[in-house]
Amino acid sequence: MSTAMKPAQDADGARIAIVGGGLAGSLLALALARQGHGVDLYERRPDPRHQSAGAGRSINLGLSKRGMQGLRMVGLLGDVLARSVVMSGRVIHAPDGSTRYQAYGKDAGEVLHSIDRNELNHLLLDRAQQHPQVRLHFEHRLVRADKANRTLEFDTPEGSVTVQPLWVAGADGAFSAMRRELQHGERADYHQEYLEWGYKELTLAARPDGSSVIELTALHVWPRSHCLFVSHPNLDGSHTLTLFLPFEGEESFATVRTPEQVSALFAKYFPDLLPLLPGLLDQWERHPTGSLITTRTAPWRFGDWAVLLGDACHAVYPFYGQGMNSAFEDCCVLMAALADHPQDLAAAFSRYEQQRRPHTDVLAELSKANFVELRQKVQSPWFIARKRLDLALNRLWPRSWLPLYTMIAHSTMPYGEALERSHRQERLLRTALAGIAALCCAGLAYAIGVKP
Repeated sequence: MSTAMKPAQDADGARIAIVGGGLAGSLLALALARQGHGVDLYERRPDPRHQSAGAGRSINLGLSKRGMQGLRMVGLLGDVLARSVVMSGRVIHAPDGSTRYQAYGKDAGEVLHSIDRNELNHLLLDRAQQHPQVRLHFEHRLVRADKANRTLEFDTPEGSVTVQPLWVAGADGAFSAMRRELQHGERADYHQEYLEWGYKELTLAARPDGSSVIELTALHVWPRSHCLFVSHPNLDGSHTLTLFLPFEGEESFATVRTPEQVSALFAKYFPDLLPLLPGLLDQWERHPTGSLITTRTAPWRFGDWAVLLGDACHAVYPFYGQGMNSAFEDCCVLMAALADHPQDLAAAFSRYEQQRRPHTDVLAELSKANFVELRQKVQSPWFIARKRLDLALNRLWPRSWLPLYTMIAHSTMPYGEALERSHRQERLLRTALAGIAALCCAGLAYAIGVKP
């Protein structure tokens, strides 16, 4: 194979390399280009905009405040919102077919926006390609990063290509090659954990007139202790359904294989969905089973030359809907750190990691805990009562009392600070309730003549 060396500089000066052309990488490319930097974006896949519909991951995304901040930074928030569906709350589907609505927040401003992952990625790549400071390079697979010589080597259909960027950002996902190269030979920590459950996506088609067969402006959840369905709406009236099921054991992906077994699973747990999915068996056969992973690692940077963001340094389970939102927030924090340290990349990268890593570690734990909430707690009367109490207290004291979900989804408060504030509020509430209970007991004792 031939080897080519691209210069570190061209007519528009030193250029920055981004490895990974997914959501975080393409957003960062736009953000840097808008600041006047030359950017080369390298993606190992062919151009996803030229692939057939349905190729790649397509779990719909719930855009919230943190992600909106990132899109606003690059001037794309309005375009994305125009391609999304507002989700004002959850519709919980009970086994008997009854439903219950749970609002996401106290008003119309506290909502999520459902958008297809692939459509969002295509839009970001389109805008990046249109920017004169950005060059896109598809089918470039990173094989080596030489930290001493500050070069990147890619395998391409035309041969091996070596480039020498000013610095490089690794945004190439949970199985990041850039992370592997950045941490090679370093005192690095890395932990990954696979969920024992997998997922399969199905499509709930719209009616012939384009209307939705279920409530469009909501996230639909079919919580079962043994399995879970979640539905995100699409602009065309369809819904992307995601079934979460154990990989192994009774009634798992390992045992639900034949058409009879698939039909039996749905008849047992989701009888209301069966008549809405006439092509269920065909979809089940065609759509692959996916895995879910959470990762933690350190460090996220190497000197003044390399830095990681998004899933490359903190992949999380999707159950809090914060994967894309936190990756976009990474971009915002990194850009702010670069602005604060324009002449010192090492300090900027260090500052970025210090600000983000403790909080994305918290997000990983929150995402795991929310899986249990979605499966088991959302139908509990105690859970529902507590949610209503949280919203009532928030309405009474909107600045003093914030539900945890509000802080995570509808603010940009760092995740760790949000969790700590939630714990303080929980302690305060328990103390207040204990005091009320004591007063009630004392009043009752007085009423019936019991002396203290």
